[in-house]
Amino acid sequence: MKLISISAAVTFSTAAIVVLCSLSATAAVSLDRTRIIVEAKTPSVSLTIANESHQLPYLAQGWIEDQQGRKINSPFTVLPPVQRIEAGDKSQIKIQSLPPVNLLAQDRESLFYFNLREIPPRSDQPNTLQIALQTKIKLFYRPATLQRSSNELTTLIQQQVTLARKGDHYQVYNPTGYFITLIDARRHQAEETISGFEPVMVAPFSNATLGGSAAALGDEPMLQYVNDFGGRSTLAFHCRGAVCAVAEQP
Repeated sequence: MKLISISAAVTFSTAAIVVLCSLSATAAVSLDRTRIIVEAKTPSVSLTIANESHQLPYLAQGWIEDQQGRKINSPFTVLPPVQRIEAGDKSQIKIQSLPPVNLLAQDRESLFYFNLREIPPRSDQPNTLQIALQTKIKLFYRPATLQRSSNELTTLIQQQVTLARKGDHYQVYNPTGYFITLIDARRHQAEETISGFEPVMVAPFSNATLGGSAAALGDEPMLQYVNDFGGRSTLAFHCRGAVCAVAEQP
């Protein structure tokens, strides 16, 4: 999941602000993915960033945060931390592992966040609103013990992730070493997400309560999670009593 925040320094008229705020905020500097996976066998990951503006150059500033939102310089660093991208051009930014990465948990993924902020050129016009958009995506460190092919990982999640009915809600149990981000929940063959559901990330070896009622999901709930490629994969459950497992495919 990609988050975009806006920061601005302003001395501006109210009317102009209303006009600008009515426009949709679109980042000029874009990333080529919505999540990053750094594997133990690969000391660095290169991302492609593009300046979608064909009129203006932008500075691109990158950094890493921990789960609490604190900026960190280890066990990963961003190279270069700041670079200029000309109008319409592309560039690369590298996330480099440092030796302290070996101190991270080896039986589960570790979660960080990669931030990319675009810095527009200074305007020569007085009373100009300058907006700096910031993109924030998840960065997962995957130790050697968890390295699998995408098909193997899909099979593992299908075999091990379960649901259990607790009152009028379902709890999802994640006994794996991977973070699982659930982004949709619906009744079997239904076209719409159930009322009350909100995306939730289930940490390794933990559980979480799904928003929305168990009655709305029924006895054959369908959940969607974000896979390694940023796409959607589906878990189709079949419940017996209060316990649900992914249904075997015919």
